[in-house]
Amino acid sequence: MNIYLFVIIVFLVGFYILDAVVEIWNSYRITTDIPEEFQDVYDQEKYTKAQKYLKETTLFGLIHGGVFLILTILFILIGGFNFLDLKIRALSYPDIFTGVIYILILGFISQLISIPFSYFSTFNIESKYGFNKSTKKIFIMDFIKSSILGTVIASVILFVVLGFFEYFPTNGWLIVWGALILIQFILIYIAPTLIMPIFNKFTPLEDGDLKNEVESFANKHQFNIEGIYTMDGSKRSTKANAFFTGFGKQKRIVLFDTLIDTNTTKELLAVLAHEIGHYKMKHIHQGVIMSIFTTGLMLFLLSFFLDNKNIADAFKMDNVSIYTSIVFFGFLFRPLEEILSIFNNLISRKNEFAADTFSKQTTNDPESLVSGLKKLSVESLSNLTPIRFKVIMDYSHPPVIERIKALREK
Repeated sequence: MNIYLFVIIVFLVGFYILDAVVEIWNSYRITTDIPEEFQDVYDQEKYTKAQKYLKETTLFGLIHGGVFLILTILFILIGGFNFLDLKIRALSYPDIFTGVIYILILGFISQLISIPFSYFSTFNIESKYGFNKSTKKIFIMDFIKSSILGTVIASVILFVVLGFFEYFPTNGWLIVWGALILIQFILIYIAPTLIMPIFNKFTPLEDGDLKNEVESFANKHQFNIEGIYTMDGSKRSTKANAFFTGFGKQKRIVLFDTLIDTNTTKELLAVLAHEIGHYKMKHIHQGVIMSIFTTGLMLFLLSFFLDNKNIADAFKMDNVSIYTSIVFFGFLFRPLEEILSIFNNLISRKNEFAADTFSKQTTNDPESLVSGLKKLSVESLSNLTPIRFKVIMDYSHPPVIERIKALREK
């Protein structure tokens, strides 16, 4: 067996087994006793419901991942990557166009496989637990919109990547890196005004106590924003959230309408102070820098595997090309990607604690953030007691009980 094929299959199966062990351990090593901190907001019936939700979503996620794993390995072993390549090459397009079409079709196949799972998750599991507010029309339109938008953005990126690697084989990765950084900043800049409104309606926050409190807080802490908006998250789910988006003059604070409906003005201000804290402490910039570094590292390593015949042989390819090398490198990059993800999650959790502290110190009202966090956790049926290994592997936010404990420390 080709050594690359052996390594790739070991990676695929090994990471799935690791993920399965962690997920099952996490979902079944839970206590039926409501944590003391949540006994005032949870009754036993709802807490049991949260545990059932965790187990059901865990099992469904493992089934989804298992099906995708089996199909991926079968596609490799039967020469599916080569079959698709030969069919597209028969159209006699230039290599760059061929590569763009090839990768887009692979992405579309992956998306098609995921559709039934996404549909079942939305209209069965999420509906069963009272979260889903989406309709079949919204589901279909979301798929169409995301497919068109994804195709446009991916095509631009692929033309850039394949073009520069084609014409600058020696230091192409550096040029591609610079181009992708530029594209990333363009997307960040246009996302609030051009991309996000495609999927959701954003309405300026109505005049009132909440808007006055937020504007007063932002001015006091020299945080200039383009506006405060509500997003119609309720058209898809009852789950609530708030986030900060944009850079420069495009900075926006966005509140889900579900968050406004279920929280007091003080709780909302505490949550927004947390989001502003991320910006004031440069966490947003830090995240962008980490993303740029990860992209650069990936491209640098990729440059050693371009036009690698051994990798092509592992996937039963008749032809060696830059675009197939990029696809196959993704399988080899997985272990390093996991390590980087663990590191990024660690930094993110530290930043969440720091943003909580910022909210606590600037509002002088830690209990409002505590009550807001508790409401968010209860309404989304969050796992209150995840195992430590699950937190290390996957959590970008600390477990809510740890956040509450930190907020109450003097």
